Amino acid sequence: LSITAAHAQAKPEDVIKYRQGAYKVMGWNMGPMAGMVKGEIPYNKEAFARHAEIVAFVGKLTLEGFTPGTDKGDTRVKPEAFAKMDDFKSKMTKMNEETAKLAALAKTGSFDDIKKQFGATGGTCKACHDDYKSK
Repeated sequence: LSITAAHAQAKPEDVIKYRQGAYKVMGWNMGPMAGMVKGEIPYNKEAFARHAEIVAFVGKLTLEGFTPGTDKGDTRVKPEAFAKMDDFKSKMTKMNEETAKLAALAKTGSFDDIKKQFGATGGTCKACHDDYKSK
């Protein structure tokens, strides 16, 4: 509860930086996985699993970065994300479900199955970006 209270008292610009940092970490880790899936870099099961695990973990943290007052300022989040928060949260939940599946599959699945799940995971990212991220 005290963590939630601390977040509520954080300056909006600090919360935006937190949110952007989380997404940068996710992007940093999605890149090598995309390269492996596309055949641009050699597939490395251990590295892929590590990247997938990081994305799954950090993805769960991102929603904390959407507090009241963080819809304005240095952000590319469209106002619709805050106006349609139930839909936004639903899309974030779906993304977290798919990243968790990817992290689990990356440890034990075949590369073909991993590629399919990477596509499903990326689809959830795209769905949110299409509706709620400015270009």
